[in-house]
Formats: sequence, C-alpha cells, structure tokens
Amino acid sequence: MSNLNSSATHLESLSLKAYELGLEYAPKLALAIVTLLIGLWVIRGITKLTQASMERSKVDPTLIPFMGSLTSWILKVLLFISVASMIGIATTSFIAVLGAAGLAIGLALQGSLANFAGGVLVMIFKPYKVGDLIESQGHLGVVKEVQIFNTILLSPQSKRIIIPNGAVSNGSIINYTAEGLIRVDLTIGVSYSADIDQTKAVLMDVLLANDKVLPEPAPFVGVSEMADSSVNFAVRPHCLPEHYWDVYFGINEAVKKALDKNAISIPFPQRDVHLIQS
Repeated sequence: MSNLNSSATHLESLSLKAYELGLEYAPKLALAIVTLLIGLWVIRGITKLTQASMERSKVDPTLIPFMGSLTSWILKVLLFISVASMIGIATTSFIAVLGAAGLAIGLALQGSLANFAGGVLVMIFKPYKVGDLIESQGHLGVVKEVQIFNTILLSPQSKRIIIPNGAVSNGSIINYTAEGLIRVDLTIGVSYSADIDQTKAVLMDVLLANDKVLPEPAPFVGVSEMADSSVNFAVRPHCLPEHYWDVYFGINEAVKKALDKNAISIPFPQRDVHLIQS
C-alpha cells in the first residue's frame, strides 16, 4: 500500500513539474514560433526590396541575385539564433555548438564551399555577366543568373543548364559576347569545274547583302581546302552575338539560292570505279 502511495506521489510530482515547465516555456515557444514566421516573411520582403533597389541603382545584373541570396542566408542565420535565445538556449553556447557543427558540415560539404568561393571569384573578376553567351564545362548558353552556388545558363534549345560555380571558376570559359561581336564560320563546297573568282564574288555578294553582317571587321571569303569531291571556301562574316543564328541560317540559305542562280554546282561525294577484266 505504501508503494502505491509513493508511486502516486512521484507521478503527481512529475505532473506538477511538467505543468510548471509548460507554463514557463509554452509562451516562450509560441512567441518564438510567431517570431520565426514573421521573421521569415520580413526577410523575404527585405531580400526583394534589396534586389529592387539594386535594379533601380543600375547595379550589374549579375550581382543582383547573388547579393539577394547572400543577404537572405545571413538574415536567416541571425533569425534562428535570436529564436533559439528566446526559447532559453544560451546564445554563447549555441554559437559554440553552431561553430563546431559548422566546421563538421564544412568538412562534409567541401564541394559546396568551393562553389560558394567560385561564385565570389566570378563576382570579383567578372569573366561573364548576365546576358553573355558563354561556353563552359562542355555547355553553351546565355547566362540567365549567377547564384551563390551555381550559374544558370539557357541553351539554344531553351534547356536550363545548372553549372556549379566551383567548376566554372576552375575551368575554361569561352565568352562569345565579351568583345561585342562574333564570327560565323561557314564552309561552302563547290564543284572543281566552278570558276574560283566567280564563286568568291557570288559568296561575297551574299554576305554584303545581309544587313546583320557587320562591315567591320570586313567579311572574308577564300579557298580553304581542295577536298575529295569539292573545292571548299571559308566564309567568315562577323555579326552581333544576338544575331549569330540569324546570320548562320540566313547565309546558308542565301548561298544555296545564289549558287543555283549562277549555275555553280554544289557536288555530292562521288567515287570513280574502274573495272578490270581478267
């Protein structure tokens, strides 16, 4: 009987302590949750406001999403520390634990840290910016956004390509836009019976007739190769980067029409076969 009374007394004591802890921490926990939700909403607004102000200030478009993401992460870390202190977690010990956890996480996420460092290097040295046509890590596309960890490209096929900044900063980058113009390399093959001077004149007329071909540097046409079945001409017009595909496809079409009009044949691969009778 005494054991039952002792157990009941112990259970009652635990219930009382639980009730007291609930009275003490429930308001703090509720306030912390409300603060967290409001804080995340405020951070989202601050991030959008920061990006909008940078856009109005005509800051480099490459920097805007990067700084927006960085601001958002810093404010969220500060918010979580504040919420933890509201619950009753000692801030100093929490920061110490956070630092130790950060070290462990940093060792485990070396690739992500390398991507962050790569993003910082891209921001500092600016090998490309938003809107540039670049080729990196075997991918070709227009830079749509530079984030903290990744660079977003849009390929000519409208595919979204995500490349880690660490790989971009440590690899080769071909920027087709940096110089303000781009050369279109075309090879046109004609028959061996065609007159070289006439063919060069026809090809040059096609280039000069295209309004997207730049007059400077001057377009070039010259014999590049005596191939198996054709005489190949190197056709080299320059244009603005955004006009590359218009010039590429437009010149090819116009060249075919011009060669047909001037009775200059475009040969197909052919082979002479000699039959030897025994």
